[in-house]
Amino acid sequence: MLPEVGGLELLVIAAVALIVVGPKDLPLMLRKLGQFTAKLRGMANEFRASFDEMARQSELDELRKEVEAMRKGQLTETTAAMDASNAQVDQVFNEIGNSLHGSGVSFSPATVSAPEPVEMTQIAPEPKPRVRKAAAKPKAAAATKAAAPRKTAKAGAKA
Repeated sequence: MLPEVGGLELLVIAAVALIVVGPKDLPLMLRKLGQFTAKLRGMANEFRASFDEMARQSELDELRKEVEAMRKGQLTETTAAMDASNAQVDQVFNEIGNSLHGSGVSFSPATVSAPEPVEMTQIAPEPKPRVRKAAAKPKAAAATKAAAPRKTAKAGAKA
């Protein structure tokens, strides 16, 4: 689609732009070019978003039609296809059953037991263990230690 621009081509374009525009006006031109490309990207993203929205809307319209048809009791194409696939599945099972009967092996539904239903009970979460905090020092004892004068090495040497 678009031609690929390599490193050498970019270097040639930059040199021509520097010569034609000049070093003084080149930053201004590049800024304008960046703003223009940002506007183009914004418009492309907006177009893409509107296109996606139209696609979602058309899908919703189709789903609404199917729901209305199901409410009215009409068969849709999807239900007809499901019926056809169910008929094929039944045919495969019948063929398997016939081949088993021919070989003398029989699996009757009475010999196969269904699993018993399991009742779901709500289990209460286990309580979190309590963590004991370390015992805090009494405030009175801490205050007396702070109020007591400290002996320094010099005071001890003088005494």
